[in-house]
Amino acid sequence: MAIDDTPTPEEQALADEWAAALAEADDASQDDIDALMNQSAPAAPSSPRAPMEEFGAAPRPSGPVSLDGPNLDVILDIPVSISMEVGNTDITIRNLLQLNQGSVIELDRLAGEPLDVLVNGTLIAHGEVVVVNEKFGIRLTDVISPSERIKKLR
Repeated sequence: MAIDDTPTPEEQALADEWAAALAEADDASQDDIDALMNQSAPAAPSSPRAPMEEFGAAPRPSGPVSLDGPNLDVILDIPVSISMEVGNTDITIRNLLQLNQGSVIELDRLAGEPLDVLVNGTLIAHGEVVVVNEKFGIRLTDVISPSERIKKLR
């Protein structure tokens, strides 16, 4: 059974229309296209918009004006994830699957080296492990300055 690939007259007419439209589009400039789009698009109702503020602009204070800098109250309640990294290593999946209770994984740090303190995955400080009320804690020994953090991002 053979499949007939000959287009019907309707398909041929549609293909000719598309070919003509594409040929016109090649000749049209961007200004012509923009003018056609503006004519065919219905006029959007003008709704009142809130004034846009600059991204770096400080929020408008509701109380007395402070000259100390931007108002940080808007970000103080944002939760962040803080973690301490003892060290790390790369192992193959084969070795990962062979791990069981009592296995020892060698890390890239020496014993007694400071731990990394990460906030949302970004290094912000170094510290040492302490015990507080029978729970582990960390004492910060060195806090990374904001300028150093920016340098590491580049």
